[in-house]
Amino acid sequence: QVELVESGGGLVQAGGSMRLSCAASQRTTQTYGLGWYRQAPGKEREFVAAISRLGINTYYSDSVKGRFTISKDRADNTVYLQMNSLKPEDTAVYYCAAGTSAPTVQAGSVHYWGKGTLVTVSS
Repeated sequence: QVELVESGGGLVQAGGSMRLSCAASQRTTQTYGLGWYRQAPGKEREFVAAISRLGINTYYSDSVKGRFTISKDRADNTVYLQMNSLKPEDTAVYYCAAGTSAPTVQAGSVHYWGKGTLVTVSS
């Protein structure tokens, strides 16, 4: 059973920063590519970022490139999403995702989802 547990969401002002965490088992972080998706109210879920199993390769959507950074701590089996220069349009529920590889997660082939954490960016 693959379990992904997100944390770190909340309310932040525009221009601020926030870090999300996705905790998983060692087997999960070593087996799957991991990433983040988000879903804003009234919109479809969209890809945000992904990281390879070894944490070497990263992938980003154009809307967050240069502002968000995905990383993996292999010691504590956690994937992080550091979000800087936040904008009101970043407001969404952020979901941790696991798939065969980081590119397939980016392409939308996600095998497992977390329950999500809400990020609200005020203007």
